[in-house]
Amino acid sequence: MSHHKIEVSNLHFSYPDGHEAIKDISFTIYHGESVGIIGANGSGKSTLLSLIMGILFPDRGEVKVGEVTVTKKTLAMIRQRLGMVFQDPDDQLFMPTVFDDVAFGPRNYNLDENEVKTRVEEALEMVGIPHLIDRAPFKLSGGEKRAAAIATVLSMKPDVLIMDEPTSGLDPKSRRKLINILKGFSHTKIITSHDLDMVLETCDRVIVLKDGEIAADGTTQEVLTNGKLLDSCGLEIPLSMQKCPVCGMIK
Repeated sequence: MSHHKIEVSNLHFSYPDGHEAIKDISFTIYHGESVGIIGANGSGKSTLLSLIMGILFPDRGEVKVGEVTVTKKTLAMIRQRLGMVFQDPDDQLFMPTVFDDVAFGPRNYNLDENEVKTRVEEALEMVGIPHLIDRAPFKLSGGEKRAAAIATVLSMKPDVLIMDEPTSGLDPKSRRKLINILKGFSHTKIITSHDLDMVLETCDRVIVLKDGEIAADGTTQEVLTNGKLLDSCGLEIPLSMQKCPVCGMIK
């Protein structure tokens, strides 16, 4: 059984006010893929991630991780396989020190304290902030908080890394550092973002959502060069692929 494969089948979801956010969505993500999920505001990106993670549950259809269907009864198993980094890192950082935040998950699984320490150090090393291990999270910069939030997920050793708007609010240097971190991960990755240049660099496949439905699903290159498609979905070709207004050259 591959815990890395995620199957979304005929998914439907409506909020209590009647808004139909997800309409009959189906796709499969395989081991090692890095998939960007893009779309305009309100297209259903965050709702879809919440359904995959079991934060919300569908009205119809199902999500399977490996051979396990995401239900309330299987959440503990699912959460060991899928690790999600939320859009706001403050939602994941609440302990006195970075060490304690990154150790929180492994400690909840009653791991030996030596194993916890090893996992914390490895996770912080992966995101390039081992020197912040004893810092208070509220004293970190935006980029440092984002890296620490990613480390809290990596310490759980998930098969799949899920990220919601990972570059939101980052300055250019922190954004570049995060992109380099993501490019270095061998995890299966699912990333939602409005930052299409980041998606271009970090994802090999893109799923485009429009009004809760899949408008396109293909390689990053073919999707992000399709100006007509992107425009119809409230998006535009990544800036790095557009012609310079001065010299007419593409980067």
